[in-house]
Amino acid sequence: MLGECGMNERERLALRRNSVTLCKEMVVDDLLVQCLQRDEVLTDNMAESIMKRYSEPSLSLPTQECVTPPKRARTHESMEMSLDADCPITTAVLPCTPEFYESRKSQAYPMRSSPRGLALVLSNVRFDSRLNADLDVRRGGEVDEEVLRRLFVELDFTVILRKDLTAEAMRLCIEQFSQRQEHADYDCCVVCLLSHGIEGSIYGTDGELLMLDWVFEVFDNARCPLLQNKPKMFFIQACRGDEMDNGVDQLDGQERTQSPGCEQRDAGREEERDAKEKEAKDRERLRVKLPQRSDMICGFATLKGFSTAAMRNTKKGSWFIQELNKAIRQRSNETHMSDILVQVNGEIKCREGYAPGSAHHRCKEMSEFTSSLCKDLYLFPKYCPNN
Repeated sequence: MLGECGMNERERLALRRNSVTLCKEMVVDDLLVQCLQRDEVLTDNMAESIMKRYSEPSLSLPTQECVTPPKRARTHESMEMSLDADCPITTAVLPCTPEFYESRKSQAYPMRSSPRGLALVLSNVRFDSRLNADLDVRRGGEVDEEVLRRLFVELDFTVILRKDLTAEAMRLCIEQFSQRQEHADYDCCVVCLLSHGIEGSIYGTDGELLMLDWVFEVFDNARCPLLQNKPKMFFIQACRGDEMDNGVDQLDGQERTQSPGCEQRDAGREEERDAKEKEAKDRERLRVKLPQRSDMICGFATLKGFSTAAMRNTKKGSWFIQELNKAIRQRSNETHMSDILVQVNGEIKCREGYAPGSAHHRCKEMSEFTSSLCKDLYLFPKYCPNN
């Protein structure tokens, strides 16, 4: 008689006899471990040992690079669940349908390559207290980096994870990443920066600062020609100061919002514009020029200019990365990135800290994003059209 996992008694006994060898050699996911544990193939201690090795990568080499190839599109749904109730619960990225792709592709950035692109996750968790005593360990930062790694692997990106770098090492890593030849063949690029920070900069593990404007410059149309006209996504999980956002009391009744203004039509210049367009067509065509910087979208955990701290849970990771991960997994099959980041803002707006008796109790955070995208950026997850 088949068990819940589709095994008969003979197969279950065989797995149990060889469980010690399997524990050492096989690579598993969370759901399989739970299934084997439920069928008493693995003991609780065995399951805990496997998950510990699987979910906690070694941090012994601070400049270690881990390259994770993308997952290919699946024909059926999968689900990853955490054995620890305090850790983030992750559901599979919802797949885009062929019908949705066909209905949106004309107004969207091309997203046909497989892998979709390269994703750099640069995560600083442990800092040299001898150089800057104010930079404490970012507990929960390991959760963020693993959440992002899994997310972008499932979205069919090749993920490069670098940990605990000095400011100079971060500069070198980012410059090398921006010049990788693979960008020529892929349709997109992602950069995730996780560290302590202040307005306009993030910290290296040596307490030195890396300016974010320099990071964006490295990927502009002049310095990174392989990514011209391709969307570049940046996600910055860092404070922009150390002040706590204590929030304000909302007035009774529904939220008050201003009506959007009506943009006045520039009718008076239409005739002049038409004449110029005709003149331009009659002239010899020149090489198409691009602005210095375009086709970028960047999500920030906190608001610019408010010097506020970003909230981070030591078990679940930061608020911003939690909400970003959830929104992309649940909405990217039918929502473009600008709207996804609006939804992230809405979720962050509703969150508040729970730490009775401390300064963090009922504290607030507000994320934001900037964009120079020129088309809709759909990730079209798990769908690879015929080129």
